[in-house]
Amino acid sequence: MAELPIAPVTRIVRNAGAERVSEDASQELARLLEAYGDKIARKAVSLARHAGRRTVKREDLIEAAE
Repeated sequence: MAELPIAPVTRIVRNAGAERVSEDASQELARLLEAYGDKIARKAVSLARHAGRRTVKREDLIEAAE
């Protein structure tokens, strides 16, 4: 099960135009968002370490997401 709270994930789908969102859909989107976030975070950590830093900066995340 995803660690992200379901209410904000449901809100994302509603803000995208959905009138109703099933619990399963919200849970699946939360799982997907966590997987994508984990992938970006791992790459950002690698970029920070490569730059000789222990702190992940905004630019690391931006570059990792590209």
